[in-house]
Amino acid sequence: MRLSAMHKSTLDADLCARSGADQVPITTAEQEQVLQFQQSVFNDVVTNKSCQSILDNLCLLAEQLLPNSVATLMVYDSAENALSLLAAPSVPQEQHQALSGLVVGPRGGSCGNAIFRNEPIFVRDTLSDERWADLRHLAESFNLRACWSMPIRNPEQQAVGSFALSSFENRMPSSFHCRVLQIGADMAGLVLARQQQEEAISEQRKRLELLGKAIESASEGVVITDADNNIIEVNPFFEQVTGYTHEEVMGRNPSFLSSGSHSKDFYQSMWQELLEQGRWSGEVINQCKDGRQWSQWLSLSVLRDDRGVIQNYVGVFADLTEIKSERDRHVEALKTDSLTGLPNKNQLQEALDVCGCDSALLVLNVNNFSLINSAYGLDFADCLLAAITDRLKIVLEGACIYRLNADEFAVHYDEEVSLQAVFNKVRENFFLNQLQVDNLSFNISFSYGGAVGADDLIRKALLALKKAKEGGRGRFYQYADQRDELEQHQRLEYMQWNALLHRALNEDCLVPYFQGIRDNDSGDINYYECLIRMQIDGKVYGPYQFLQPAKLSGLLPVITRTVIEKSCQVMAHNQCDFSINITEDDLSHHYLEEYLVQRCETYGIPPRRITLEILEGVSAAGKKNHVKQLASLKAQGFRLAIDDFGTEYSNFERILELDVDMIKIDAKYIKSIDTDSTSYEITRAIVFFAQNAGIPVVAEFVHSESVQRVVESLGIRFSQGYLFSEPAPQVIAYVKAED
Repeated sequence: MRLSAMHKSTLDADLCARSGADQVPITTAEQEQVLQFQQSVFNDVVTNKSCQSILDNLCLLAEQLLPNSVATLMVYDSAENALSLLAAPSVPQEQHQALSGLVVGPRGGSCGNAIFRNEPIFVRDTLSDERWADLRHLAESFNLRACWSMPIRNPEQQAVGSFALSSFENRMPSSFHCRVLQIGADMAGLVLARQQQEEAISEQRKRLELLGKAIESASEGVVITDADNNIIEVNPFFEQVTGYTHEEVMGRNPSFLSSGSHSKDFYQSMWQELLEQGRWSGEVINQCKDGRQWSQWLSLSVLRDDRGVIQNYVGVFADLTEIKSERDRHVEALKTDSLTGLPNKNQLQEALDVCGCDSALLVLNVNNFSLINSAYGLDFADCLLAAITDRLKIVLEGACIYRLNADEFAVHYDEEVSLQAVFNKVRENFFLNQLQVDNLSFNISFSYGGAVGADDLIRKALLALKKAKEGGRGRFYQYADQRDELEQHQRLEYMQWNALLHRALNEDCLVPYFQGIRDNDSGDINYYECLIRMQIDGKVYGPYQFLQPAKLSGLLPVITRTVIEKSCQVMAHNQCDFSINITEDDLSHHYLEEYLVQRCETYGIPPRRITLEILEGVSAAGKKNHVKQLASLKAQGFRLAIDDFGTEYSNFERILELDVDMIKIDAKYIKSIDTDSTSYEITRAIVFFAQNAGIPVVAEFVHSESVQRVVESLGIRFSQGYLFSEPAPQVIAYVKAED
């Protein structure tokens, strides 16, 4: 229960008595001094002296009533649980810092305890009293022997500060001094409350002034009406837009601005929502003083008093005229090419959607336009495009011509026509007639892609254009559903695999499988190739199904890191050597060396146990940074193997330069080595080179005993294939039994 101020003062008086204060009654002279003390502080308040001045004078007056003492007034920061000095005029300025930041608590001196306990604290001997345990050094430094502190309270009777008298001799307060302390604390509380109120009023005044200035200078119109919806205030923007002055609209209902563009139902719905919800917003067309109509976005709100009675309506509107004009300009720009004035791809798509029947579309791509751009500059290239546009309009009069992008145009006929004939017409005209731009003559040619039908014409025509370019510049190709949809089906498959691959990565469905590689000298299998598999929805997919989509999506490095991480996890518990495939993409991202070294350190795997298999094309192309990385990996202790050797460049010199540790002969030669003499001779040549260079060879795709016999007859050291080991999620070691 909250205590009244009078009740609290009575309790403080009782506490004074229990705290050892002298209970000698206050004399008449002392009562007069108390009244003068109180009256002096009141005069300061009434004459509107500053808060600091009032509190300083309060301290000085109190010191006059207790000789050989100093008065201090401190305020409490509840967030920091500390006191800061607000007034102490008799304390030298250089000593103020020592009295700030005092911690509130049972050992925090008289003031710290007065706040902590929210009651008067009288200490006779600061050098021995436990309540001064944490501030003993201050008592000694300032020669304070006694300290009496009274809490300053807010209207809720919470301690917000302290008023204290500190004496240079050991003593306890008399009833008179208790009264002085109580009055001082009460007066300080009043002054602090007044200061807080003044600060709040000042802040509110600043806020109102700021809001007023904002409304005055706003780029939106503001209208305020009374409870009867009669205008009582408008801002300058309202006057600027409507043409009506402040005086002309005062007391009028805003309905005089109505343009008549809205029905009664519109306004009834608006008022119903406004009164039910307290606000409404929407587009409204009103009329200016000069009769001009203007579109605005209007927001209405209702202001009610504490009882819910409507006091005012406030309308804020933004002029939409310029916004709508700008929008229309942007919409037009989105539909029309600014350079040529031709409708753009968006317009073409709209025309095709509206057509809804069989039509014909021809896409023309300017040959060598990028070279013209580079040689003559962008401005000249723009002039050339404008000249091409003018010529196309003449040659294809009656057709709808569009500009798709920088150097591509489209010609649309809303009926089936012979695109071959259109192609011949355009080609012949541009071949026979040069274009003149800035006194320069150009023979312009195009590549052409066409499509006829009712569905997806833009995509089909662009695919046809790509086909035409593949056949050489200046060619024409027309899309054929049965023939070209097969390629589209493959693209869709790539998209599906790409989506499945992302899902597999997110759900951790990529796992390594291990295929053993047989040592033909010993018959043992203690070396494995780590192969990636996708296990998802109860199915297992091999790399040939998803690696190409992964390459197109830039995901090969992510897959390689997955194989490295998971293979190292498995091989940390085995002593087998193993190989991991790396790609040109991995080398291009420059992460391999650091990542491999970290994984080896994490799983305690010596780098010499890991062989990095690179495709023959990577080693043979010999990009400088790739070769440098491979050499650095070799220096770290990793081994290198050339995979699928014999399929591409067969760069023997690069093999020696890289100091590879193993050559793997491509499976297409091994699988038929027992029946195909060409495969046999190619394999024999590779093995001859490798043996002379001291490089072990692995035969891939060893699938039968007859193949294995030929492999062994050629002296090939290792065999890899289903004859000896199928890829499995576990490492299955095999050691040939002793004879």
